[in-house]
Parts: sequence; C-alpha cells; structure tokens
Amino acid sequence: MVETQQHSMTGRHSGQHSEGTVAQAIEQQTARLPSDVFLWGAVGTLGLSCALYSMGRRHDALFIGQWAGPLLFFGVYNKLVKLHGSSGSMSG
Repeated sequence: MVETQQHSMTGRHSGQHSEGTVAQAIEQQTARLPSDVFLWGAVGTLGLSCALYSMGRRHDALFIGQWAGPLLFFGVYNKLVKLHGSSGSMSG
C-alpha cells in the first residue's frame, strides 16, 4: 500500500530511472541561474514585441512575441530542478 501511494505521488517507482550524464550537466548549469532571468526575459520579449509591432514590423513582432512561452516554461523547469534535483526525489 505504501509503495502504491509513493508511486502515485511521484509518478514512478523509486530507483527505477536515472538521468544521463548530459541531462545532469545541463541541469547543474541551469540550476545556477536565478529563476528571475527567465521571467524578465519573457517580459522583455513581450516589450520588444510590442515595440516592433508599433513600428510596423509585424512579422518580427509575432516571431519575438512567441519566445515568452518557452522562456516561462524554462523558468518552471529551472525551479523544479532547484526544488527536486535532477533525480526527481522529494528529499532534495
């Protein structure tokens, strides 16, 4: 019963999966960045997009404006890596 509850909380059995060396290296480097970098980057792209749109460069504005979503996603990923580590364990 305890194993079933732990499986449902983490989404997998403990000790069954480990990250590769490349993924661990990327996570160690991105964990050094403050989470604010991604938030301000997203806000900056939206501001730049608005400026480009007001200057009549609509295609450039749409292209730059689409960067906000992935930057916010990377910020969430960065925060999760900081909270739970690359292994996904709840103890880190």
